Amino acid sequence: MSHVSTALAPPVAQRPGTRLSLVTAGGLAVGLFAAVRLTGMAVLALVAWAGGGHPLTLLGRSWDSAWYLGIAAHGYGRTLHFGHGVVHSDLAFFPLYPALIRTLTAMTPLSGAGAALLVSWAAAAVAAAGVYAVGTRLHGRAVGTALVVLWALLPHSVVLSMAYTEPVLTAFAAWSLYAVLAGNWLWAGTLAALAGLSRPNGFAVAAAVLVAAGCELHRRRGRVTHRLWTGAALAPVGWAAYVLWVGGRTGDPLGGYFDVQRLWGSRFDLGRGSLRFARALLLHGDRFVFSMALLIVAAAVLLYALLALDRPPLPLLAYTAVLLLITLGGSGFFESKPRFLLPAFPLLLPPARALVRTARARPWHATVVVAALAGLSFGYGTYLVVYAHTPL
Repeated sequence: MSHVSTALAPPVAQRPGTRLSLVTAGGLAVGLFAAVRLTGMAVLALVAWAGGGHPLTLLGRSWDSAWYLGIAAHGYGRTLHFGHGVVHSDLAFFPLYPALIRTLTAMTPLSGAGAALLVSWAAAAVAAAGVYAVGTRLHGRAVGTALVVLWALLPHSVVLSMAYTEPVLTAFAAWSLYAVLAGNWLWAGTLAALAGLSRPNGFAVAAAVLVAAGCELHRRRGRVTHRLWTGAALAPVGWAAYVLWVGGRTGDPLGGYFDVQRLWGSRFDLGRGSLRFARALLLHGDRFVFSMALLIVAAAVLLYALLALDRPPLPLLAYTAVLLLITLGGSGFFESKPRFLLPAFPLLLPPARALVRTARARPWHATVVVAALAGLSFGYGTYLVVYAHTPL
């Protein structure tokens, strides 16, 4: 049996009662995620209050959050003009998150910022459950739990508590990937389409579904069910629909959206802009945020190499590769690159497995590692939101 077919094989039959225990274990993993993020938010709140700031305002109305709230309240149409040909249009932001905010504000007495935070927090919990499900399917419950904890403790994981779209994208991505591994093509394609409506890099989920479908089609020599064809056709629909809609609105059906991004200062140039920025940073230094961003991106590249050596299922490898390619190959907003990598949770599979091995052999060592990661995550996340004054 080929590597791809092994990845898509159904799970081993479980004993009676195992299903309930899996649900319970998943609930515990999501509970751990919530405990970690709530602790990080508590640290941030104490520091913000000490400095005269309001934590919920910082979490709900910072940087891109304001654009999403504007779209939710008034629809598309806001454009800001700056010097040197820089034009910021809200068409750069994909529509699903503001649509969810608008729906929630219409159904509840919540303000826009309150609805945005509630959507993000709920999506983060769903994402944590999906991350756990993928990790557990591949390597067992202990690794699934460790994967969730490590994801919650990433240096930029404070974004998972903010009014940003990364939790929404990760929720759809994790469950779409799980559906691919389980061979449920309709769910995989539908969730990939929704991921594509969430963020520009949501296309990575569609790419994973299409790669897996292509390999399955090749393995079965074209003898596949209509579900695979339908799921594969659905996968890129969300992303393509919005890109074409922006193109139609700007008068350039195929290039309009990319012109909008270019005017923001973001373009895909195969990494030339990122390399120039990294070179200048190494030679001349710059703000702490940029140095941390460079370290995090370098660590992501190393983790991808370790993931590839582990020979994971092809959909996970393809999904993570596309996220990395978009992050490394795009220029502009270098300080935001760690945030772009938050949905790339499969990168954490090798360290999650290592953490489980360490916890079984030397529990104290594992405790120290987790405590150190928590200190970095809480401290750096608080610094980013309260003090850095740098776009996330």
